[in-house]
Amino acid sequence: MKKSGKIALASFALSCIAFTNVQAQSTISRQPTFGIKGGVNFSTLFSDDNANEDNMLTGFNAGLFAKFPISDQVAIQPEVYYTTKGAKMTYDGLIDGESKFKLNYIEVPVLAVINLTDHFNVHAGPYAAYMVSGKISNDTNVGSSDTDLDTNDFKRFEAGIAAGVGVDLEVLSFGVRYNYGLTKVGKERTIGASTVTLPDAKNGTINAYVGFALN
Repeated sequence: MKKSGKIALASFALSCIAFTNVQAQSTISRQPTFGIKGGVNFSTLFSDDNANEDNMLTGFNAGLFAKFPISDQVAIQPEVYYTTKGAKMTYDGLIDGESKFKLNYIEVPVLAVINLTDHFNVHAGPYAAYMVSGKISNDTNVGSSDTDLDTNDFKRFEAGIAAGVGVDLEVLSFGVRYNYGLTKVGKERTIGASTVTLPDAKNGTINAYVGFALN
């Protein structure tokens, strides 16, 4: 075989190896990922698109996630987790103290993830949530109390939009996300001759999280 033929054959063989290697890497990168995640919440209740940051309540979120790559740049990420929401209020006068209005949900977002780089992404999508419990806690200079809320007095289902940014490493992922509620927390009630919604507010929640891939 001539030298030029050997060079061509070697080049073809190297090209096949490289192509096979790229395909294998692409296949691995596009395998579904399953994992656990959790973090801290900063929540408030807002009305007429106005949120009071002074009323932010600190809580947590914890649950499961899955990521299904569609391409190297796009993936669909459904999640299910337990999350706390609500708000707090500080007051003073004859009685000084702090009141915390706590609402607890099972939440299911379905997010579109756009990979801007190998490790950095933006994500957004709708979420639905179901209220499982609630409580009002009062801590004052004259004593403390906890009162369980009747979930039937509230809209059990909530819907909204979530959007955030994330960093993906080999096994760990980190992110910050804002959940913007589109439905009001309270139900309509008739008081006297008037129909009002109590509480007449929506959930707004910032959550910072860490994820851990299990596969």
